[in-house]
Amino acid sequence: MRPVVLVTGGAGFIGSHACKALAAAGYLPVTLDNLTTGHRDAVKWGPLETADIRNRAAVAAILKRHQVEMVMHFAAAAYVGESVQKPGFYYDNNVAGTLSLLTAMRLAGVHRIVFSSSCATYGIPALQPIRETTPQQPINPYGRTKLICEQMIQDIARATGLRFAMLRYFNACGADPEGELSERHRPETHLIPLALLAATGRGNPLRVFGTDYDTPDGTCVRDYIHVSDLAEAHVQAVQWLMAGHENLTVNLGTGIGYSILEILSAIPEVTGRTPAWSPAARRAGDPPMLVADTSRAQRLLGFQPRHSELKTILRHAAPTFGLKVIEHAAA
Repeated sequence: MRPVVLVTGGAGFIGSHACKALAAAGYLPVTLDNLTTGHRDAVKWGPLETADIRNRAAVAAILKRHQVEMVMHFAAAAYVGESVQKPGFYYDNNVAGTLSLLTAMRLAGVHRIVFSSSCATYGIPALQPIRETTPQQPINPYGRTKLICEQMIQDIARATGLRFAMLRYFNACGADPEGELSERHRPETHLIPLALLAATGRGNPLRVFGTDYDTPDGTCVRDYIHVSDLAEAHVQAVQWLMAGHENLTVNLGTGIGYSILEILSAIPEVTGRTPAWSPAARRAGDPPMLVADTSRAQRLLGFQPRHSELKTILRHAAPTFGLKVIEHAAA
């Protein structure tokens, strides 16, 4: 029998890619999703249980019924702007939801969790690249909910022996290289999908928030990690815990930053289409640069991104928007 991993939010962008990676590694992913933002047709590698993580009795029953050995927890609301407008919803969904899940795990006798955290817990760091020891000073409710969940998991682990892997990742992007999954957020707020949509001519010109930052070209720099590399890291974290190793907290990124203008310049090289864009005022709280130090993940997990070169990310994402990849870009 394959070891069973319950994947909360497994019908979403990162969760569905993680399910595919788990199945390829010999695990049975059981998706738990309320389908408010997830997609039923993205659940392809194991059963789907439709429930909300805040329903602890239902979650405990699902854990017992499937004889789950570990939980991979993605289910959360994740829009920074929305979190500012609806902080109560974010604390209920993300924090109360995670507490409910942890309680259900205890009731079902499941003692291992891989938690989807975020670089948003760091806020605006003083130094780059960002290490796991960088002070966590989130500047929005979304980042604060992720930090509270981290602290909650640590406290419960000290009291009960819960085993955990905390994965703080940077900008997830791209799409399944085999075309079975893609990024489908509604609304879409991520840079690369919005830039590709602008390149089709069907979307609005991309608004570039701030062109006067202290960066090489004046636009924000971010660390973009391919979603399939991210999924593979989650599998490595499962294997780490299954092997009985210590609790783990690591950054997941590439250690390489790309500016907004670098991404806009790369899109025509990959697709032959130039995205329209317009400058806009800076957004409050946007750091000039966020780049991960990934040495700890490399050392402990053997994490090595294979798909996260910028043009590879764009090649895999472009077909989602009906854009053809020009031949020389695929070399």
